[in-house]
Amino acid sequence: MRYSLGFDGGGTKTECVVLDSGGRVIGEGRGGPSNPLRCGFDVAFASLRQAAVEAFKSAAMHSSNIRGVCVGLAGAGRKNVARRVMVFLAQEFPQATAQVLTDFEIALETAVGSGPGVVLIAGTGSVAYGRNAAGETARAGGYGPWVGDEGSAFEIGRRAVAAVARTRDQDGPITSLATLIPAALDCPDWDELMLRVMKNPDDVFPALFSLVAQAGEADDSAAKEILFTSAIGLGSLALNVVNRLGMKEQEFRLVKCGGVFGHSRMLDGLLDSVIASGALRVKVSRIEMSPAVGAARIAARVAESSVQASSHGA
Repeated sequence: MRYSLGFDGGGTKTECVVLDSGGRVIGEGRGGPSNPLRCGFDVAFASLRQAAVEAFKSAAMHSSNIRGVCVGLAGAGRKNVARRVMVFLAQEFPQATAQVLTDFEIALETAVGSGPGVVLIAGTGSVAYGRNAAGETARAGGYGPWVGDEGSAFEIGRRAVAAVARTRDQDGPITSLATLIPAALDCPDWDELMLRVMKNPDDVFPALFSLVAQAGEADDSAAKEILFTSAIGLGSLALNVVNRLGMKEQEFRLVKCGGVFGHSRMLDGLLDSVIASGALRVKVSRIEMSPAVGAARIAARVAESSVQASSHGA
């Protein structure tokens, strides 16, 4: 029996699944962050290895049984990143056919297969990616925290800390985030919070999203403004892709993926309204399974194609 391995790696966590030849998930594993542009290659490779080890243990099998591997990785759109990850995969799984894709490519595969559709990802970062009926693709966003990532958990957390700073400077409304954030992070004072932010913003900002969602539900004005702006930003990413692919009046699926979704009724509701206003026949939903499954499906197809090519060559 041929088995395939798929990874979905982002700025906060890594998921891995093992599929059997029938396409059934028989093993799952998790690891830490694996976006090399944010956590470095050593941490990324350790997270991928940890997730794989857990998946093999769950499936009660050995890595030597894997014939195809696909890693969907945030940051893999850069060729130098993809090359280094390919070297890692060749060392870890020398018997397998390997492929490295972006996280949004495997998310689209998981959501709609080879058909038309759009995925909107909002986790540590944010990006929209789609494909129309003609097979044309388009992407918007995904440029990292210093350039874009609007509506991401990182950006929401950063803006939450900025709102607390304005409260301290008496330049903004009093917000409950001023007490929620230090308590959640176990920071005794503002200086300690700033030290942690400067040391590792990826360790601080994304973790604050749930607090902003909580404060927004409690009618905190600063939190509601952050969630409102984030919904508009994410909707703009999605509609950018829709318009570039000429899908505004077509029927298609738009699938939301990532930890930002499903925690704030305000953000989710406004985002759905923004998307519906610019895509007349869109069907919006949440992704139903881990994008790692889509990666494993791709791995299985690539491995099968490699076998067939070898057979024809022989």
